[in-house]
Parts: sequence; C-alpha cells; structure tokens
Amino acid sequence: MKTISLKIDDSIFVEVEHIVHNLKKPRNRYINEAIDHYNKIQKRKLIEEKLRHESSIVKEDSMSVLKEFEDIEL
Repeated sequence: MKTISLKIDDSIFVEVEHIVHNLKKPRNRYINEAIDHYNKIQKRKLIEEKLRHESSIVKEDSMSVLKEFEDIEL
C-alpha cells in the first residue's frame, strides 16, 4: 500500500468526517472506496467514448456498403 499526502477542502473534510463517523468506518477505508468508485466511473466514460468513436467509424463503412448494394440492385 502507498502513502500519499492529500490537501482536501475544509468543507469536504468535515463532510467526510461526519459520514465516516455515522458509518463507523475508518477514514482511510472510506477514501479508498471513494477513489475506487471514481476510477470505475472514469474507466466507464473512457470506454463509452471509445465505443462512440468506433461506432461512428463502423457506421460510415456500413453506409458505404449499403450504398454499394443498392447500386448493384438497380
């Protein structure tokens, strides 16, 4: 496990302290879980962007092939 120094806004820190107290969970565990959750969201967004890009490429090729088939039928 790595140790980092983190500067956090006072308002966020107060909110975290309140939540971890109510959850009866160590602050470190809570922050690790929060970062893990945020990483999963960001990975999902990156995959979504990649899929959108690749879908647009495939769409262009599909439309081109469809046009060729339409031209053959005429």
